[in-house]
Amino acid sequence: MRRELTLTLPALRARGDSACVAPEQFLSQQDTVLRCKMALWVRQVPHWCCLLKTARAAEFPRRLRSCSITAQAYAFAPLALRPSRNNTLLWRLQAYRHVSVGSCSPSDSAMDGSLSSPESNLPSSVEQEQAKAKPLPDLNAEVLYKDWDDVPPSSALEEISEEEAVQIIAEPLLPLQSSTLRDYVDHSETLAKLVHLGVDLSQVEKRQKAGQLLLTLDFEKDVKKILLFLKDVGVEDNQMGTFLTKNPYILAEDLESLETRVAYLKSKKFGKAEIAQMVSRAPYLLLFSVERLDNRLGFFKNELGFSVKKTKDLVIRLPRLLTGKLEPVKENLQVCQIELGFQRNEIQEIVFKTPKILTASRNKLKQTFDYLHNIMGIPHHMLTRFPQVFNSRLLRIKERHMFLTFLGRAQYDPAQPSYISLDQLVSLPDEVFCTEIAKASIQDFEKFLKTL
Repeated sequence: MRRELTLTLPALRARGDSACVAPEQFLSQQDTVLRCKMALWVRQVPHWCCLLKTARAAEFPRRLRSCSITAQAYAFAPLALRPSRNNTLLWRLQAYRHVSVGSCSPSDSAMDGSLSSPESNLPSSVEQEQAKAKPLPDLNAEVLYKDWDDVPPSSALEEISEEEAVQIIAEPLLPLQSSTLRDYVDHSETLAKLVHLGVDLSQVEKRQKAGQLLLTLDFEKDVKKILLFLKDVGVEDNQMGTFLTKNPYILAEDLESLETRVAYLKSKKFGKAEIAQMVSRAPYLLLFSVERLDNRLGFFKNELGFSVKKTKDLVIRLPRLLTGKLEPVKENLQVCQIELGFQRNEIQEIVFKTPKILTASRNKLKQTFDYLHNIMGIPHHMLTRFPQVFNSRLLRIKERHMFLTFLGRAQYDPAQPSYISLDQLVSLPDEVFCTEIAKASIQDFEKFLKTL
């Protein structure tokens, strides 16, 4: 056929071939053949593209290579022969079933001028394939899943058996916000184990940002090493819950920093038992840096004029002096010296015997001193000798003093007979006070209190 197409028009006429046609008619017939075959090829293009995208064309490499020309033919195909957008997917699946590649050369009938219709010029192989072609069923999800070997997704409305429903375990939802740590205990290993240690979460959540801190900590990575450290320091197991309730912030401290602070206390000649006592009674002690601890010890030593040994003894008996504010301490020292009239050496003796006087309420100090000194007539040197009277309730002092005055036994001068010391006045229980000091029964004391 190619050899015949290379003959020129005059040569054809010279041969006198009866099938020879005019140039215009020959070109029109050839164009019709190409258009029909191009339309057939166009129907194959989307199918091959779909196979390439879904990686399902592994078994068709040869056919894909042989039909690469179809993409070029699609570009020149009439718009009327192209599939619409709405039917593209259905058309591709149909093309997959009954499309076959025909010969790319025009038929001999086109050269003979025997074209009666476009279908009559199609290759015989294409006609046979079209005869065998059958329309696909309607496109639905089952066909797609079957062809693409996909598993259909499960539906939320799918019915299940009672046995399957019983096996479903619904986990409780973690609240996004809550005013109590109780809602998070079941979801947090850290909180659950802290509760087992005896930590009172209802008290912890009252402290600023303490609850948020515990929720961010991992027990194995963050908490466990701190617990072991505190146990090595000397905090007993039965004290661990109370300690962490008062100071949960220590769980976020750096372990190396904590060890450095303990090493500093040891360098100041504090024994292991003394450090354990200080840490247990002042949970915030280990939150203070070495520099701050050193400044606090220096303050009490210089302000009170104590020796190193007395300063150590003072903070061992009241370790919260190292963690509390210094302003109340300074104010109480000024009240004792200026308003109450004690001398410096008397203040030193009072503070060393009763360290709590440094943190007591300033008004309470003045009211207690006024009653003891101005009403009961206790001199300064007697108050210096028994400073624990400042730690007693003023109401108890009043009740017992008035009862002794009623009985005629209110004698606080050690040089006089029937002397009653201030220590006995405030420290003894009511029954002992009545029988040994007042020489009366407890019923008489209770009747007297009703008359006040």
